[in-house]
Amino acid sequence: MFVNLVCTVLQVAIWVLIAWIVLSYVVIFGRLGWDHPVRRLYDGLTKVIEPVMRPIRNVIPPLRIGGAALDLSPLIVILGITLVSRIICR
Repeated sequence: MFVNLVCTVLQVAIWVLIAWIVLSYVVIFGRLGWDHPVRRLYDGLTKVIEPVMRPIRNVIPPLRIGGAALDLSPLIVILGITLVSRIICR
């Protein structure tokens, strides 16, 4: 029972991260106002996700590609969660 709960939480965490990534593109390219509901959802998820991403960004900074930067921390977190999930949820 406890293992099933942990597995479910890990899967939800992955989906929340994926939603946060998609919302970040919507916010950046959609040019949404500060009071737009999508922007508020993104800001709320950022407050939850940022403490997990910050230590990874300190070790592996975003990659510079011309004038843009590619942040690999969400990918690393998703891979880490997937690895833990594979070990625990067998």
